[in-house]
Amino acid sequence: MQIFVDADACPVVGIVEKVAKEHSVPVTLLCDANHVLSSDYSEVIVVGAGADAVDYKLISICHEGDIVVSQDYGVAAMALGKNAYAIHQSGKWYTNENIDQMLMERHLNKMARRASGKNHLKGSRKRTSEDDEHFRESFEKMIHMAMHKEN
Repeated sequence: MQIFVDADACPVVGIVEKVAKEHSVPVTLLCDANHVLSSDYSEVIVVGAGADAVDYKLISICHEGDIVVSQDYGVAAMALGKNAYAIHQSGKWYTNENIDQMLMERHLNKMARRASGKNHLKGSRKRTSEDDEHFRESFEKMIHMAMHKEN
């Protein structure tokens, strides 16, 4: 099992690495050429700055039983299609039961923005320590579940 992080502007990279290290699970951070990262624990893969280059690279190297951390519903859907686990930086698990509805909501919101001519999104609210703690707990549960299923 490995953990793959869609790491462009991802606020939970530090938490992922800390929890993964505690469980001796390897982590790969993927980012585009505009967000170069460095890490003492994780392998870092820098992908060309194409529109979805990081997403496609991540999906091409993830396998069944791996964990994908991404805020992109499309990446999560492709990970689930490979029988990998997927988790949002909020701690919400993407599942085969909820992904279709999430993708539909994303599509409808995009259509509504286009119709109104408002293409800019209001930024998300500031991340809190409670958000980080919720993600850590949820991520920890996912690792335990994935490791248990592996054995």
